[in-house]
Amino acid sequence: MLLSHRDATTYSNATMIRSMTGFGAAAAEAEGCRFSVEVKSVNNRFFKCSVRLPDELSALEAEIEALVAKRLSRGSVSVVVRFVPGGRVAGVEINPEAVRALLSQLMDALPLELRDRATVDLASLLAAPGIAHTQGGEALLALARPVLLQLVDEAVAAALVAKSREGAELSKELVRYGEVIANALDAVRVLSPASVKAYEDRLRTRMIALLAEAGAKVDEGTILREVAVFAERSDIAEEITRLSGHLAQYTQVISPAHGEAAGRTLDFLAQEMLREANTIASKSQEVEIARRVVEMKTAIDRIKEQSQNAE
Repeated sequence: MLLSHRDATTYSNATMIRSMTGFGAAAAEAEGCRFSVEVKSVNNRFFKCSVRLPDELSALEAEIEALVAKRLSRGSVSVVVRFVPGGRVAGVEINPEAVRALLSQLMDALPLELRDRATVDLASLLAAPGIAHTQGGEALLALARPVLLQLVDEAVAAALVAKSREGAELSKELVRYGEVIANALDAVRVLSPASVKAYEDRLRTRMIALLAEAGAKVDEGTILREVAVFAERSDIAEEITRLSGHLAQYTQVISPAHGEAAGRTLDFLAQEMLREANTIASKSQEVEIARRVVEMKTAIDRIKEQSQNAE
């Protein structure tokens, strides 16, 4: 036994995010038979589970997959079960027809000059699918079911610890990116009203310079109308509000109190935050706001990348 379900739950609750990458293994003996289980998880946008079992235990595939699906919500998960018979289920029955058919195919595949010198490794031959199966049938399944389900649970628990350990490092990065976005957004919020006044000053200066040559005076009404049009066109208050809302939700998702798989939500939030940042950039003409938007977009891109590693 490696770790209990409770141990893994306690560890994972102590971290904000779980990585999709993890490995766990467990082994046990029962009535002379040896069982072992390995669980490996790698990145995948959705949950996908493949179970590899010895032929004599294939009836347990659906139960094992269902058990894994209860514990893991995202990633490509591979479960490998190994079994060495012994005790009352140690009898092995060989399928003579399958042996003859396999040997015939092997000989046909060899060049003529090599057939007389060819040798057969019996261990490898017995390991080929359909060649041999363990006697015992229902008795073997009755013995193996509780043992294997327990081992799968332990192996998944061990994988969860590894996933949580990597997730703790991932969480630190996600918190840092959120802080970068928040700081840049605060700066944009302050700079936005000032950009309208700066535009008015520039417009007034240009008009005074142009009209001075013709001896005309600046029409204040014209300036105010132009400033009003600019203010309407460059108003980013709505985008700032929406981006603030997305950022608040992001903070909740990466907090330890969230308690749910966050990878897909982070990916969605990154897309929405990037959309608002792009709109702010397209509306604003201020260099400082543009610089702050670049900071936000860089952090958002990193969040999007890291969301692909989060369960």
